[in-house]
Amino acid sequence: MSATGVLRVEATDGVATLTLNRPERRNALNGALVEALTGALAELARREDVRVVLLRGEGPDFCSGADLAELERIAGLDVEANLADASRLGDLFLAMRAHPHPIVAAVHGRALAGGCGLATACDVILAREDAEFGYPEVHLGFVPAMVMALLRRKVTEGRAFELVTTGSRIDARRAAEIGLVNRVLPGDGFDEAVAAWVADLASRPASAVTLSKRLLYGLDGASLEEGVRRGAEVNVLARMTEACRQGVRRFLDRSK
Repeated sequence: MSATGVLRVEATDGVATLTLNRPERRNALNGALVEALTGALAELARREDVRVVLLRGEGPDFCSGADLAELERIAGLDVEANLADASRLGDLFLAMRAHPHPIVAAVHGRALAGGCGLATACDVILAREDAEFGYPEVHLGFVPAMVMALLRRKVTEGRAFELVTTGSRIDARRAAEIGLVNRVLPGDGFDEAVAAWVADLASRPASAVTLSKRLLYGLDGASLEEGVRRGAEVNVLARMTEACRQGVRRFLDRSK
């Protein structure tokens, strides 16, 4: 796949790796990087050979947040310009949530502010044991507004409140304890462990993973009755896929 200067894109064995490539700015999110991520995800959604998207950062940190120099420049413009800029990041988070493939963040170093938001928007976070997470925007008189709806779905409301109002930073193990991080992996062999984890996920039937993600997130705001009915619809879709038919056939053959 093609790549821009701020984002490297590679795909092999069913895994597409998106690498934030602004190490000199600690991979801070600017307009060009947000646009590159949005475009790359749209392209990957159309590729049948991709089953998992892996998101990581070049250099010592995953992502330090918004590019404050660009933010300062845009803040001086009118309301419409500021809303358009904020909406671009919000649209990226929504695209990640709606993406047909699971998106896994491999976080090393710091994932702060918008960088923590970017990780939170992923379906799974694999953190190196020395990784650091936080929403320190409050110290600048700012609010981590774009990711708030996703954050309160990842952690309890009380944990979310504490994170965004105190601006405290937490280590990887604490992030796992509160439900923000899925797995904490040792620093030694981190890349290899991440590669093995995403390869295992990519080995699952793509149709089943896609339908599971769609149903899980589609239950937001649904009543129990509506949720069960949606589950029945997805059940029918899943059992009609070739992957399910082959899986059932293999199971029956082994039973015999």
